[in-house]
Amino acid sequence: MFGMKKMAAILAGIGLLASGAAQATLWDRGGGLIYDDVLNITWLKDANYAKTSGYDADGLMNWTAANAWAAGLSYFDSVRSVTWTDWRLPTVGPVGAVFDYGFSNNGTTDVGYGNTSQNSEMAYMYYVNLGNLGYCTPDNGNPTSCVEQAGWGLAHTAPFDNLQSDVYWSGTAYAPVPASLAWLFGAYYGIQGSFHQGYELFAWAVRPGDVAAAGAVPEPMSLALLGAGWAGLALGRRRRPLGAS
Repeated sequence: MFGMKKMAAILAGIGLLASGAAQATLWDRGGGLIYDDVLNITWLKDANYAKTSGYDADGLMNWTAANAWAAGLSYFDSVRSVTWTDWRLPTVGPVGAVFDYGFSNNGTTDVGYGNTSQNSEMAYMYYVNLGNLGYCTPDNGNPTSCVEQAGWGLAHTAPFDNLQSDVYWSGTAYAPVPASLAWLFGAYYGIQGSFHQGYELFAWAVRPGDVAAAGAVPEPMSLALLGAGWAGLALGRRRRPLGAS
């Protein structure tokens, strides 16, 4: 698990030392791919695929390396026999019209707990799709307080594999100074915040749309191979002797 000293540093950096959301359905499309029909994105079922695939020894990478891994990922879909290459890290967007960098326990700001906004993909996954609880009890009357909530933590991970009770990078840089920060999501506490891009955290890849959709377009190489296959089949048919079935 992510070191408690590092976690404490993140919480301190967020300034912490002491909304309704549409219910998505997660569709298992097979081939290690899970589709969220509200966010309209497909997640890797393996939430630490960088390690599982052998790309990285433990799956921990700094922000630049994590983004490069996702952008360069070629994932073979064994169900549809295509390779998907349009991967990225999950994004973070503001709860409101602009980012609110104040802390809240109820998801009314962009830093803290209880963020069920569809604009923050990992927070939405944690709270809405998986139904987990954050460390701080939501309190609309006192949204800057932090009283420990019973049952907090990453209790629910299905249908995913290797989802770490730890901290994951988003693909979104943190806008205020310093520019060396990026948004993250801590699945241990259920907190959204930011930290220095040089830190090594976990990475989880997503891609736009549904791989099962009729209009889903695989990596061009796969299309070329598919075309070659049909051409070969047609050529083979033309070469058959008359009377062959």
